[in-house]
Amino acid sequence: MPEQFDVVVLGGGPGGYAAALYGAAAGLRIGLIEEERVGGTCLHRGCIPAKELLQTAEVLRTVAGAKEFGVDAGQPSLDLATSQARKHQVIDRLTRGLETLLTGRKVTVVNGTGSLIDGAARHVRVSDGTELTGDALIIATGSTPRSLPGLDFDGRRILSSDHVLELDEVPKRVAIIGSGAVGCEFASLLGDLGSEVTMLEALPRILPGADEQVSDALARSLTKRGIAAHGGVRVTSIEGTRELSVGFDSNDGAKTVVVDRVIVSIGRAARTEGLGLEGSGIELDAHGCIAVDDHLRTAVADVYAVGDVVATPQLAHVAFSEAIVAIKSILGEDATPIDYDKVPWGIYSHPEVAFAGLTEDQARRRGHNVVTSVHRFAGNSRAAIIGETDGLVKIVADDTGVMLGVHIVGPWATELIAEGYLAVNWEATVNEVGAYIHAHPTLSELFGESALALTGRSLHG
Repeated sequence: MPEQFDVVVLGGGPGGYAAALYGAAAGLRIGLIEEERVGGTCLHRGCIPAKELLQTAEVLRTVAGAKEFGVDAGQPSLDLATSQARKHQVIDRLTRGLETLLTGRKVTVVNGTGSLIDGAARHVRVSDGTELTGDALIIATGSTPRSLPGLDFDGRRILSSDHVLELDEVPKRVAIIGSGAVGCEFASLLGDLGSEVTMLEALPRILPGADEQVSDALARSLTKRGIAAHGGVRVTSIEGTRELSVGFDSNDGAKTVVVDRVIVSIGRAARTEGLGLEGSGIELDAHGCIAVDDHLRTAVADVYAVGDVVATPQLAHVAFSEAIVAIKSILGEDATPIDYDKVPWGIYSHPEVAFAGLTEDQARRRGHNVVTSVHRFAGNSRAAIIGETDGLVKIVADDTGVMLGVHIVGPWATELIAEGYLAVNWEATVNEVGAYIHAHPTLSELFGESALALTGRSLHG
């Protein structure tokens, strides 16, 4: 007989384990199915390992520039094996902590791959033969890297994000196809580690989801560091074995770049194969994701889906929030749907990028009478002190002063965005934010300056 739970969760990544922890905290009996160790892509093959390696790049960059501060640290060298070992130590420590949390909340974790026997009955069979049923089911099976048609990942010539994060040597020359958040992080990382990097983006500019001024500022900074960024291009061929000749069409005509590795970073596809969705009544949308409503409910009663398997921003913190909405809905509590326009984004390139809310272009296309304020880190005293003056803070507001979007490129942007996120989601006005005091000298006071300028009077800008 299958074991009965209040909620069965299929997948132990951010969406799945958050649902398990939050549901268990509410007193629900949870069964969690995970084929590997809990943590998912974010912890094992995404956010955490990528940021750990980016921290290695920052340390290398800082030591290399130490002489500017009067500190002679000599010529730094990289031991990638040590960095990779430290990365795995961080991942293991965080995983063990998560496993302890789940055990402490009495979540039953079943190791194996699960698939539906009967969607309507929320009945799941695990690869080890175990069967579970739940009064509710949450599908949180995540995503996998997308490949280009006819161009399979082989781990040697053509790399996915999984392969990049396990590199045992720094490639001398690399082409990155795609320049979204992950592509920009990889470009920044490998550029700092010594690779000759070429970015190839089909859309007109890199980081196309960001505000245009932010995207342009990042492109200029990367270019200054020797990273070639090509927008509006179409890759036409990849030939060779030891050396790879990558052909692409651009506005300047056909071009070729010779590299040692090609990284394909064109997004991730929802992982729905093998789940037994056929005939279950659970529907897929046009993107191949599980179709859900604003409370993450599928077309089948008491079956939910969260995280990368649905067509929402593929961010761990979004999956956390979706898990909370799903559990609250299961409990019959008031669950406020997520406003996906206003979630915070963080890109850990150098310089960092972060934003929440509408871009200037989005706000105009939605009919707002837009006003903007832009202040650059070049005039910020703390940025000058730490030697990181590239970038800007941009606030997008309507003509009544309500803040619609905050966009940052520059030092510690991913930490600075929290204040902007709160302002946008509370629909704060520039008069309200401009009245708050920001400590001096700090990077955060640039946000306050930007808001103050939109009141009609400013101090330093």
